[in-house]
Amino acid sequence: MNQTFIVTKEHRRFTEFANAVRKEKTIGICHGDAGVGKTNSARRYANWDDLEPYITQWGPRGDQDAKHYALANRSRTVFYTPEVLCRPKDLMHDIEFWQIKVGICADEHLRSLVYDGEIVRQKDPTRLIELLIVDEAERLTPTALELLRDRHDRTQLAIILIGMPGIDERFRHYPQLYSRLGFSHHYRALGRDEILFVLDRHWRRLGKTLDPDDFTDAQAIAAIERITRGNFRLLERLFPQISRVLKINQLDTITDDVIEAAASILVVGN
Repeated sequence: MNQTFIVTKEHRRFTEFANAVRKEKTIGICHGDAGVGKTNSARRYANWDDLEPYITQWGPRGDQDAKHYALANRSRTVFYTPEVLCRPKDLMHDIEFWQIKVGICADEHLRSLVYDGEIVRQKDPTRLIELLIVDEAERLTPTALELLRDRHDRTQLAIILIGMPGIDERFRHYPQLYSRLGFSHHYRALGRDEILFVLDRHWRRLGKTLDPDDFTDAQAIAAIERITRGNFRLLERLFPQISRVLKINQLDTITDDVIEAAASILVVGN
């Protein structure tokens, strides 16, 4: 990711949820409104911003190999977003591809370790993958869901399905899958304290200090709360525009007028 990841309370709750699903080798559902941070948290948990480009290139090995092997072994997780109208056969082929690649990386890390004088070797690298996270799970057809359920039953692969609110109700129509659900996690928008936590870091990135007791800053905070309603994605989109407005108008202070001007550039839904 281009910007430093901000660890919020919701991300910590997601991590606890993912660890529980993984430990119990069950199927879990994560649901929440668009833009609250579900995908960011899932990719962070899987170290996907580092592993995906590394595996996609898959060229000659280099100096960064050991780092990525260690990341793969630590996460042992595949993050996957199905295409719109993805065919079930293609879905399972893609998932297996990522399982193999991440498994090979994890296996390479284990081969670098020696236990009691013996090198650890894994005959089937896919067995090293403990968790599959599927984003945009609304795109999955009934056949795709049944294939994932079957993969879970046969290999004890833990699975997290991420989607919009109501996805848990949709799965009630698939008794075989629903009976295997172990955890359901509601990913919420940022609360007041978390908004202040995130804003403080954004203020610092712009070389400024946030003071909630200052009248101008308090007005700015209130404007951001009203506009974003705790939506993490919208908040992240807002700040590049705030920086742009400050630069164009040669301003040093982030005021509510600056924020309103920045927000007017964005498409903000209800």
